[in-house]
Amino acid sequence: MDASLDELIKRLTQRMLRKKLYVVLSKGGATAEQLGAVLPKHLEYMIGLEKAGVLFASGPLTTAPGQPAGDGLTVLRAANLDEAREIALADPFVINNLRTFEVREWTVMEGSIGVTVNLSDQTIEFA
Repeated sequence: MDASLDELIKRLTQRMLRKKLYVVLSKGGATAEQLGAVLPKHLEYMIGLEKAGVLFASGPLTTAPGQPAGDGLTVLRAANLDEAREIALADPFVINNLRTFEVREWTVMEGSIGVTVNLSDQTIEFA
């Protein structure tokens, strides 16, 4: 790569966030009934991670709009890949062999988060 291109990339990325997060890609295979039986424990676990500040975002993936496939995506705040793996291994869906998973390090460089807090009715909106 030529020096001017390197310099341009350096200039464009110098102020980017560079925050390390960990993405857990969960692969399903269980029936809706099997998942439903363990779903309360899974949700309690995920809510606990959220309250502890470990969980950034999580939810099911769909194959078509509104059609869950049993797969999921979770973004974790963890110290390293091994810690993220340990968190994923403790998910009740994984413990009960309803999902397998892959963990990847993700470096957040750019993006935005919009939040509106309405004091009059105590609602919050995310953009």
